[in-house]
Amino acid sequence: MTQTTDAAADAVHQPEPGRPRRRARVHRAWWVAAVTFVTIIGAAAFRSLPGILIDPLHQDFGWSRGTIGAAVSVNLALYGLTAPFAAALMDRFGIRRVVAVALVVIAVGSGLTVWMESAWQLILCWGLLVGLGSGSMALAFAATVTNRWFTERRGLVTGVLTAASASGQLIFLPLLSWIVETYDWRPAAVTVALAALAVVPFVWLLLHDHPADVGLEPYGATEFVAKPAPVPGAARRALRVLFSAARTGPFWLLAGTFAICGASTNGLIQTHFIPAAHDHHMPLTTAASLLAVIGVFDVVGTIASGWFTDRFEPRRLLAVYYALRGVSLLFLPLLLAPSVHPPMIFFIVFYGLDWVATVPPTLALCREQYGDDSAIVFGWVLASHQVGAALVAFLGGVARDRFGSYDVVWVASGALCAAAALMALVIRRRPEPVSVLS
Repeated sequence: MTQTTDAAADAVHQPEPGRPRRRARVHRAWWVAAVTFVTIIGAAAFRSLPGILIDPLHQDFGWSRGTIGAAVSVNLALYGLTAPFAAALMDRFGIRRVVAVALVVIAVGSGLTVWMESAWQLILCWGLLVGLGSGSMALAFAATVTNRWFTERRGLVTGVLTAASASGQLIFLPLLSWIVETYDWRPAAVTVALAALAVVPFVWLLLHDHPADVGLEPYGATEFVAKPAPVPGAARRALRVLFSAARTGPFWLLAGTFAICGASTNGLIQTHFIPAAHDHHMPLTTAASLLAVIGVFDVVGTIASGWFTDRFEPRRLLAVYYALRGVSLLFLPLLLAPSVHPPMIFFIVFYGLDWVATVPPTLALCREQYGDDSAIVFGWVLASHQVGAALVAFLGGVARDRFGSYDVVWVASGALCAAAALMALVIRRRPEPVSVLS
C-alpha cells in the first residue's frame, strides 16, 4: 500500500515518462552531487572519533589498545562488507531510503555508547551498528550517484564525493578533540549522533534516485534515459556479482591494492596517528589538528586525482600514488616529536594529497572491467579496503601493546605500499566494459 501511495504521489509531481523537462541553467545532477557531498560529510563525523578515543577509553575503562582496536576493526570491516549489499539495495529500494536509514543507524550506534560499561558494548555500538550504517554510506554510494547522474566528468565527480569524507574529518576532528579534552568523550559521541541526524532531512527532501525522476537526462547524455525497474534480490545479486568478478584476475589485483590502501590510511594513520603522536608527548589537540590538515589536502588531492583520471592511464596513477605513499611512511618514525617541525608538516601535506587519491583511478578501472555492475564490484573492492584497514587497526594496537611503539607498523605498511604499486602495473587493460552478469 505504501509503495502504491508513493507511486501515485510521484505521478502527480513528475513529468510524463519520456518527456524531459526544459534544460535548467545548472543541471540538477550537480545539486544531487552537492547533497551527496553534504550527506557524506555528516556521516564522516563518526570516522573522526575512534583515533581520538583510544587513549580516553584506555584511561576511563582500563581496556587495552588491542581491545579498543578490535572494536574499530569490526567497524572498519563492516564499513566495507556492507557496501556491496547497500549498492544492490539502492537499486532495489532507491538511494534516498537506504541512505536515510543508514544515517539513523549511525546516530543510534554513536548515541548508545554514552551508556556503555563493557568492551562488548563498544564492539556492539561502535563496531556493529555504526559499521553497518556507515557501510551503507560508503564510496559505493558515491559510485551509484555518479553512475546514475553523470556520463561526463565522472572522474571529477568521484574525486569530489570521495573528498567529502575528508571534509567531514576536517570539520569534526578539531571540534571533537576539543570536546574530549575540555569535557569528556561522551559529549563527543553525542555530537557525532546529532551530526548524522541533522543530514537526514536533506537526504529525504533533496536526494533524487534517478534523473528520470525529475524528467532529465544524466549530465553529459545526449538523450533521455528511462529509470530502470527495481532490481529484486539485492543480496543474491551482490553475491552473484562477487562470484562472477572473482573469476577474473583484475578483481583480485584491484582488491589487493585497495586493501593496502585501507591498511595505510583508515587502519593506520586515521586510527593510530593520534595515539602514536601522543606517545611522543604531542598534545592531543595538536595531533588531531594535523589529521585535520590531512583532510584539507585530501580534498585537493582527490579532486585533482579525479581530473587526472579523466586524462591519464589509471594504472600508472595508482602505481605512482602507492609508491610515494610507501616512501613517506618509512620516514614517519623519524618525524614524530613533542612539537611540530617543518618535515612533519611536509609529511602531513603530502599524505593528505595522496590519502584517497587512489579512489578515482580504482573506480575507473572497475567501470572499464565490469561495466553496469561496476558499482557493486567497487563495493566488494571497497570491502577489501576496509578489511585491510580493520586488520591494521587491530594489529597496530596489538603491536603498540607488545613493542611499546608503532615503529614496526610504519615500516611494514611502507613495504605493503611498494607491493601495491607493482600490483597496479600488472592489471590488464580491457577496452570494452563488459557486465559480469551478461
